[in-house]
Amino acid sequence: MINYSLACDDGHEFDGWFRNSGDYEKQKELGLVTCPFCDSASVHKRLMAPNVSTSRSQKKAQVEHQVSQAVAAAQAKATEKATSEPKPGGGTAPASSEQSVATTTPAVDLQKVPEKAKELVEALREFRKQVVSNSEYVGDKFAEEALKIHYGETEERGIYGETTPDDAQELLEEGIELMPLPVLPEDRN
Repeated sequence: MINYSLACDDGHEFDGWFRNSGDYEKQKELGLVTCPFCDSASVHKRLMAPNVSTSRSQKKAQVEHQVSQAVAAAQAKATEKATSEPKPGGGTAPASSEQSVATTTPAVDLQKVPEKAKELVEALREFRKQVVSNSEYVGDKFAEEALKIHYGETEERGIYGETTPDDAQELLEEGIELMPLPVLPEDRN
């Protein structure tokens, strides 16, 4: 998936997710890429910094990749729902599973970022608290326990623990859903 920073001729800024650059061009030609604020089809790509991989740890890169996939899936689901609703003037926007659909994110009000960041950290803190209090800690045996639960060799229950990126990938390929617990600011001290 490619995330483009987009803007309309009225200056509204938003993001769009596409399977590849060809999908963006095709959707733009069909008039499917429109501004979520004013519905203008006069949309263009904005200048973006390339996403260059640095010397970050492999585990951190794996977690970031999983999070970005989850965000893209959530945005695609929201867009799918939005495109199936009737548009003003009648009709619905076409959407198929073979065609990626542009998703939009409103421009960020930078003055509200610190307030929103605090709210986000608090929500992540609460999410982690719920997982920890309602699950069993299995330490570095996470992959092994997840497989046992998946194949019915042990009772079904919520678990959390540690695993390697390779083991996490194998679990995903087996159809086992998993999610990294959020790293909180106090974890880095």
